[in-house]
This record gives sequence, C-alpha cells and structure tokens, in this order.
Amino acid sequence: MTAFKTRLRLYLVTDAFLCTTPDLVTTVRLAVANGVTMVQLREKTATTAQRVQMALALKEILIGTGVPLLVNDDVAAAVAADVDGAHIGQGDISPAQARGLLGPGKILGLSCETAQAVQAADPALVDYLGLGPVFGTATKADHAQPIGLDGLAQLVALSPLPNVAIGGLKSIHVSDVRESGADGMAVVSAICGQADPAASARAFSALQAEETF
Repeated sequence: MTAFKTRLRLYLVTDAFLCTTPDLVTTVRLAVANGVTMVQLREKTATTAQRVQMALALKEILIGTGVPLLVNDDVAAAVAADVDGAHIGQGDISPAQARGLLGPGKILGLSCETAQAVQAADPALVDYLGLGPVFGTATKADHAQPIGLDGLAQLVALSPLPNVAIGGLKSIHVSDVRESGADGMAVVSAICGQADPAASARAFSALQAEETF
C-alpha cells in the first residue's frame, strides 16, 4: 500500500487543448522524466476511439518508467488500450461495473466530493480516491462546489483508501496539501500548457521533497 501511495504524489491529469507547444505526448514525457508519478488521460471531448489512440501513444512513452497510465471516465478505452486502469466520477458507471470491465489486476480511482461519497467507497473495488475539487478550475467546467483546504482535510480523515487532492492546485499549495494528510496532488494546467513542463514538474517535485510526500 505504501508503494502505491507514492504513485499518487504528483499526479498529472492531461488536457490536450492546453498542450499545444509542446504537444500532449511531449508534455507527458517531459513531466514524467522530471517527477510526475502517475498520469491520467482526461480528454472530455474525444471519442472512445480517439482516447484509445492517445492512450496507446502515452503508453509507449511510459514503458520502463514505472509510472501508471489511467483513462478518465472511459473504461472501455482503458480496456481497449490495455493501460494500467481507469478513473471514474460519481456520475459515471458504478465502481462495481468499472471493476467488472477492468478486471482485478487494474487500478481504479474514484472522485469523491462529499463525506457520504468517501464513506461509501468500497476498498474491495476501488484503489484510491480523488478528493475535491479543492479549488475551482477552468479545466473542468462542470466541477462540484469547491471544498477548500479545510474540506480536503475532513475528507482525508474519513478516507478508507489512499487519496489524492484534485482541483485547481498549483505549486504554492504543496505545503497545504501535505498538511491536509493527502497522499498526493493532481494537477492539470500547472504542468499542461506550461511553456516548460519539465521545469514545472521539477518545481513540484522539489517542493514535495521538502514536505516529505
């Protein structure tokens, strides 16, 4: 379990719209080489076929890195590309359905915005929880009401599973997220869309090392 928690430390959620220069694949390659520990392909407007192709491209560059690759929402794409797992939200298919499609050997993450959702999460089905959104973010227009850092700490205290803070997080929040007790933090625009994603990832990693994530 401890080894898995370390994979949540710096969790990159992709946004191809932001990743233009450099492109998505280059951004992920540079970010992983400089400290990102898990990658989630989240492309809301893509088709399943397009997500499969993007997942296969990312899977290729992650060979040998030990960094897991998950697909957001689209479990069918995760299965077709044979990546490490999937991440679902409260409005997607149920964890039981997702686990049935993925099989027992894959990673399944679940987003939780409320105490009730956290307490209902089944450790027999789900491997980790995404807790938030901590702050509002333009990368997910339909996000739930932000819970803030105090709300994050409350959900972490209730979580029966490893967990990662999500929603509007930047490098200035590394210390606050660590103090909340979360095992890691998920970022989008703080790395995707940055002119130098390698430097951005290194900055996060250095700050997290100081906070003993």
